[in-house]
Amino acid sequence: MSRRDNALAALVATLWGLNFLAIDLGMGEVPPLVFLALRFVAVVLPAVFLVPRPAVSWRVLGAVGLFMSVGQFGFLYVAMDVGLPPGIAALVLQAQVVFTIVIAAGVLRERPTVAQGVGVGLGVLGLAVVAQGRGGDVPLLGMGLCLMGALSWGIGNVVSRAAKVPGGLSLTVWSGLVVPVPVLALALVVDGPSAVVEGLAAVDGAAVLATLYTAGVASLLGYGIFNTLLARNPSAAVVPWVLLAPVVAMTAAWLLLGDLPTVGEAGGGLLLVLGVLLALRAPRGRSASAPALGVGRAVAGQGRERGADAPRGEVGAELVDLVEGAEAR
Repeated sequence: MSRRDNALAALVATLWGLNFLAIDLGMGEVPPLVFLALRFVAVVLPAVFLVPRPAVSWRVLGAVGLFMSVGQFGFLYVAMDVGLPPGIAALVLQAQVVFTIVIAAGVLRERPTVAQGVGVGLGVLGLAVVAQGRGGDVPLLGMGLCLMGALSWGIGNVVSRAAKVPGGLSLTVWSGLVVPVPVLALALVVDGPSAVVEGLAAVDGAAVLATLYTAGVASLLGYGIFNTLLARNPSAAVVPWVLLAPVVAMTAAWLLLGDLPTVGEAGGGLLLVLGVLLALRAPRGRSASAPALGVGRAVAGQGRERGADAPRGEVGAELVDLVEGAEAR
């Protein structure tokens, strides 16, 4: 990955780390699946009328929406609702890195380098240290649900990568069409009609602000950049950056909520950072801007080599140009 893509990946990790605090703030008395449905209504409207549909089939859009949005966030929101703290939720969800690299290796034949494998292993060790440092009050059900969300996210990452979608923002918006109706229907089954109505009535200023952040910043901006990076870089070079999200979440909880990290949290966070840096280190003899995993077979019948730049997405392209300008100055 190039320096500009590394900077964009770090930005996405920061936005997603803060997203866990926004989710925790916004749910309040609103049932988790109802809050999720509201989020994706805000993602889709009015953007779906302004952003052109990506050049992929409805099947691809449905698969990305199902795995990367309904599955990931559905499990995550319910996990936090049953008591999983925001920092630990951010931590456990990063198991998606392992799931993504394993699935991509088997399905897309993207083989990670030794350095990347060691880096991911170091990152996983950091996750374990942070989890241990939090103590034993984390609900097992919440952790299990969050792991299911991580698996769903990993599958969605590989689907997005394999599809070579030319626009990150368009994929985020149009795949979001499949989220609100089934999630709201599931809320009616799980929580009951009265709880859904009461939850909608309980939406307050905090819930509105949290929805705007999770929809506008975390979903539209964050996934717009992330999907663009996946379209032009190997999965194993992009997804390790997301290991920084729990570090951001825990740091923000300390600064904003007074939740001081323990020694285990700080030490595990350092291991996460070191693991990410190692995983993203380019092999010897290859330029820093070259793809970390090298060139492989064409994916999805499009005849492009891995690491070749895909057309830039709307938001991703603007931010890449912005970063390029900053580097030039």
